[in-house]
Amino acid sequence: MNPRLSGERLLFLFTIRPRIHANIRKPGYGQEGEKKALGEFDMIVSILIFILIFSVLVISHEFGHYSIARRNGIQVNEFDIGMGPTLWHHKSKSGTDVCVKALPIGGACVFDGMDTLDEEGRKKLDEHAFPNASVWARIATVLGGPFANFLLGYILAVIIVAFCGSDLPVVQQVMQDSAAEEAGLQPGDVITKINGRSIHVYREVSLESIFNYGEQLTITYERNGEKNTVVLTPKYYEDDDRYYIGLVGGGETVRCNALTVFQYGWYEIEYWLRATYGSLGLIFRGHFDINDLSGPVGIVKTVDDTYTETKQYGIPTMVLTFMNLTTLLSVNLGVMNLLPLPALDGGRLVFLIIEAIRGKPVPPEKEGMIHLAGVIALMILMVVVLFNDIGKFFA
Repeated sequence: MNPRLSGERLLFLFTIRPRIHANIRKPGYGQEGEKKALGEFDMIVSILIFILIFSVLVISHEFGHYSIARRNGIQVNEFDIGMGPTLWHHKSKSGTDVCVKALPIGGACVFDGMDTLDEEGRKKLDEHAFPNASVWARIATVLGGPFANFLLGYILAVIIVAFCGSDLPVVQQVMQDSAAEEAGLQPGDVITKINGRSIHVYREVSLESIFNYGEQLTITYERNGEKNTVVLTPKYYEDDDRYYIGLVGGGETVRCNALTVFQYGWYEIEYWLRATYGSLGLIFRGHFDINDLSGPVGIVKTVDDTYTETKQYGIPTMVLTFMNLTTLLSVNLGVMNLLPLPALDGGRLVFLIIEAIRGKPVPPEKEGMIHLAGVIALMILMVVVLFNDIGKFFA
């Protein structure tokens, strides 16, 4: 078994869903039959949109691997979009077999020599085989996929803020009897830092509230040109089973010019990175469950909800909203693949870093067994997430 191939084909099966909740407004229909027909049509459209988003994400990820590999003289035997039976393939001039697979749940770049695990077999490989490339060339190749996802996310974020602007961290309302009111925060205050971390968009303030479980927060803000600092502890609200700072904001936006659009585009990526890492951090804090993972079925449900909510506002709104969703998924995919888990890019990166430090590779048989164990674990998790997503889909 090729551990690299198996891991790559699982790259899109799982995403961490940041705990950011939005109210989905469902349009009403007159007759039940019309509602059912429209619902079926909406689902078909949602599946097509999902396939489009999936294709963009996987192609960008795999092209990141491919382009760096070719730059370093590594032969790429196969470039797969999807998994399962091959629906279409084309042999490129470089000798790469470009394949479109039947199941839209992953992708792969198959490098020459990746299947060769024994030392004798590796000695017979030519200079363009992956194992014979320098360790730094292989590290760069492995990093190419996640980097491409971050780059795609940044490009999309720049386009989004060019049209929509960005939300400023300005307080619009302070809830009565909240921790924020007791600390003296007022409408019009501009939040600049929380626990020493700079705040650029109001949604980062919301993140601090979402990921808070009663920990103390040090908030720096500006009022009338003067900087002030308060320390508060969010209050627990039993009805919502979560802690709240007690601030409402996000209504004041900044329009970006030709220069600031790149700055605020980066702030968008920084926000999604914080959201993804914050969600991952819940695992180690004991506040994580299976509902925080989504597979392809769960992502289709998210796409369907987004389509249902935005279609009434016209195509431009729909396009920008799905670009925002794609930004989240692209950043999420980049982060997830960098996790140091067997069969993922991050797991392979760990072995390459060990090789760079030791000056010799880990025995390929042992590395292959570890990646195989990772593939089996991911397949089991895939099945659990799939059934959980189906349950949520029809709930």
